[in-house]
Amino acid sequence: MRFAKLHGAGNDFILFDGSEDAALLQTLPPLVPALCHRRFGIGADGVLLLLPLAAARLRLVYWNSDGSEAAFCANGTRCAARFAAERWGWAEMTIDTGFATVAASVTAGAVTLTLPPPERVEAWQELTVGGEAFRCRYVVLGVPHLVVPVHWSDFWQRPLLPLAPALRAHPELPPGGANVNFAMGEAQGLALRSFERGVEGETLACGSGAVAAALVAAAEGWTPAPVSVRTASRRTLLVEPLKEPPRCPSRLTGPAEWVASGSVAEELLSSG
Repeated sequence: MRFAKLHGAGNDFILFDGSEDAALLQTLPPLVPALCHRRFGIGADGVLLLLPLAAARLRLVYWNSDGSEAAFCANGTRCAARFAAERWGWAEMTIDTGFATVAASVTAGAVTLTLPPPERVEAWQELTVGGEAFRCRYVVLGVPHLVVPVHWSDFWQRPLLPLAPALRAHPELPPGGANVNFAMGEAQGLALRSFERGVEGETLACGSGAVAAALVAAAEGWTPAPVSVRTASRRTLLVEPLKEPPRCPSRLTGPAEWVASGSVAEELLSSG
């Protein structure tokens, strides 16, 4: 099993070319947790399977590191586009995800996605954790997100436990909970830290979370559009609302960086 490893602003993935083995769609899912393990495997936030459909068109299947399949991962989709550009020579392409059909363009190491409007944008609500109320907004962009504005002087250092998992699975949220995105306005745009479902921990970036938070921030006037989103990796994602936010299409641009290529050892596959 040949693989490539890429990351989008620190959100890292193991990628497989479905044209090399038609059986990967069936054989990969049970192997995902072992492949993604940070000590015993290759290590990643998730696994991507690219299935070419036609010239400059592919289907993308995504599994979180715990093996659960997710409808969409924006940084993963950007990494898939970079893979397709390098391996198949596609600078422009269409990617079919479980959320929507997404247009992607690749320029050097930067990838831009054109995304449809969020499926849901709920009104602001207050969720209480440990006796403290947090103002939150629930946004579904392929996967559910909870945008939580904060004003923390120690924004990048503050531990997210136990607050983030309590919000992620809060009983007042719809079944399945949500990714939690803590957002804070800053001079250059928006600072964002994300706690993701399926990883059940903080990731260094969340692409769809960045879009959800940026659309809310632009709508609320926290920062002008396009919104520069600084992630925990200190890489920056740029979100451009294409109409009136937050219920509008958008463009997401950011780095998609190649880490390694190789073959999965039989020992890892058998131990998984």
